[in-house]
Amino acid sequence: MTEQISPPAGTDEPVAVPADAPAAAGFSRRALLGGAGAGLAVGAGAGALGGRALAAPRGAGDAASARQLGRAAVPFHGAHQAGIVQPGQARAQLAGFDLAPGAGRDGLRRLLKSWSETAALLARGEQAGAHENQIALDAGPCALTVTFGFGSSLFDKAGLTARRPPQLDPLPDFPEDAIDRSRSDGDLWVQIGADDALVAFHALRVLQQQAAGLATLRWQMSGFSRTPGATDRPMTARNLMGQVDGTNNPKPAEPDFAAKVFAAGPDWLAGGTYVVFRRIRMLLDNWENLPTDRQERVIGRRKADGAPLSGGTEATPVDLAKQNDDGLLAIPVDAHIRVAAPASNGGAAMLRRGFSYQDGLLPDGSLDAGLLFIAFQADPAHGFIPVQRRLSRGDSLSRFLRHEASGLYAVLPGAPEGGYVGQALLEG
Repeated sequence: MTEQISPPAGTDEPVAVPADAPAAAGFSRRALLGGAGAGLAVGAGAGALGGRALAAPRGAGDAASARQLGRAAVPFHGAHQAGIVQPGQARAQLAGFDLAPGAGRDGLRRLLKSWSETAALLARGEQAGAHENQIALDAGPCALTVTFGFGSSLFDKAGLTARRPPQLDPLPDFPEDAIDRSRSDGDLWVQIGADDALVAFHALRVLQQQAAGLATLRWQMSGFSRTPGATDRPMTARNLMGQVDGTNNPKPAEPDFAAKVFAAGPDWLAGGTYVVFRRIRMLLDNWENLPTDRQERVIGRRKADGAPLSGGTEATPVDLAKQNDDGLLAIPVDAHIRVAAPASNGGAAMLRRGFSYQDGLLPDGSLDAGLLFIAFQADPAHGFIPVQRRLSRGDSLSRFLRHEASGLYAVLPGAPEGGYVGQALLEG
């Protein structure tokens, strides 16, 4: 079996799989047409973090690298759901669904069985079965991941009120929030990532149609990130402000990674996590009017390479105590990386996996673009909430941002072969 390695979150670094790896059984004609005949790695054991199983390193646009990009596959089944520790793909579809009136626990069970079966098929590059629309018929799996979460409101509708964890209590209001509730919350949260836009859209469309009579789409958003192979070497992605974004993400190799990201309980959620979603519009016209050196002081990092203003390279730990020759702090007191640092927030940490978005112009002519912020954590009370409180009070970046949609969800543990996401809760 090929060894599976989880690459650092926030990079597009591929996991190497030998080029002569044998073809995996069960590939469909669709996957083969997309070049998916070899290099599919099988998920590691129950103790693994559910890493992304990718083909050989992806190059800069030749035919071979294009085939490798298409055939990259991430197993759906495993101890943790896919789409958490894996690097963010080039495209994303995010959606909130509401359970249909009267669907109840039985309807939710049927829906999650159907969705889990479909997600597993699509992750292998196979056709979806019911409601297959052939949008992505000639594509491989393209590193597709589908991740499911439960909102607080779902527990009452499914007759599970007593089992709702306190971590799903509503997020507090933060200063300057401008939350549109019609594009927030929801009983069910779905995150779909893929390295091809058609593959991601196809998955969402199929899931939406399979939900007919059981759940309705509440909101939907599309995001994007750097296409794998677009840089000459693996690099941390940049956001629409041009800043390297994700340098200080927790890494799977760190000894306390699981404690920061995965929930220890209740029993049906052990190995799952909590996700905070925020749609954050960037005031790019204002931001781009700042000179580069001022932008760097707002963030606390050099824009060209992501290195902290305290010195070194992108990977150099930030020295919050360092002073410049003039006696001023190298990292300004209101710089984003200082205010957001775990050291400034009692050790609070999150695994961020965001995507950029661009949705045209607003009525006032300003650009509707920014970040679909996604952060996984073991407990929001010790992750997102204290960090966002501090950011809203003292982060100089905040005046260039508007939080316009929000959601908090329990992301269930992964499903074993033959099982479905949420089974321990719904049948326990």
